[in-house]
Amino acid sequence: MLSITRILLCGVRSALRSAAPVSVLSRSYRGEAPEVEMMEIPLPPWEEKKNEPLDIKRKRLLYESRKRGMLENCILLSIFAKRYLESMSESQLRQYDHLINEPSNDWDIYYWATEAKPTPDVYQGEVMELLKEFTKNGEMEQRLDAPNLEYLDKSSQ
Repeated sequence: MLSITRILLCGVRSALRSAAPVSVLSRSYRGEAPEVEMMEIPLPPWEEKKNEPLDIKRKRLLYESRKRGMLENCILLSIFAKRYLESMSESQLRQYDHLINEPSNDWDIYYWATEAKPTPDVYQGEVMELLKEFTKNGEMEQRLDAPNLEYLDKSSQ
């Protein structure tokens, strides 16, 4: 039985290797997977929410900071939001909204914040600089999880 499985697996691997090369679309992740055809799913363009009250915008951005596509950004952005969202001006909130919602790839945001890759000019600004400085973790905080939401309950303070 084991030899039959090996023959089948070897046959699948050689068939995958001998297949005609497939072009990989620019916004997809293949990793270590065998070469297979990939499909790009278009995302709707990001649009700023006009006339959104600032308190609602802060709550939405807090939620969006916590619910990311990857744990690293969930932790980084939720702690950043806890520290800075309440004190951000309307202009800074717009910058932050644009930064965390317009790019379709969370890894891009992570690489820009950690300065592993240069930040495109369109996302450069005071909020991005604040995020980069925060990411350096000069205070050597332990950042292992998103913050507990109890700090939002004003009635217990």
